[in-house]
Amino acid sequence: MKRLLKFNSVYFVLAVLIFASEIVIAIFAHDRIIRPYLGDVLVVILIYCTVKSFFDSPVLSTALAVLAFSFVIEGLQYLNIVQRLGLQDSQIATIIIGTSFAWIDIVAYTIGIFIILVCEKIIHIKFKRPNTVTG
Repeated sequence: MKRLLKFNSVYFVLAVLIFASEIVIAIFAHDRIIRPYLGDVLVVILIYCTVKSFFDSPVLSTALAVLAFSFVIEGLQYLNIVQRLGLQDSQIATIIIGTSFAWIDIVAYTIGIFIILVCEKIIHIKFKRPNTVTG
């Protein structure tokens, strides 16, 4: 029986590096491309790497779960959940959940997941790992 909980230092280092990149983008990028779009692409990759840091789960199901999670968060933004819950003054809530729905965010999340799947496939081919992309 395969263990589900398993620490993976490679994914953990990637998650830390991407998180640091997100912080740099949030602090220094005040433009109309990098912060809103690259940040959204990177956030799904960050979540994926964080999950894979601690769970030995199949690539495809993990990627799809992260994509579904990001869609749910975006849907909550559409429903103005932060305001409805009275959390508009909470900086943490507005950062984590966000406050504005945008279809382009859905596209950015999907691009991020596509990048994950392509990278995982390339790594599988290059290093002849067991095929976890289809599992």
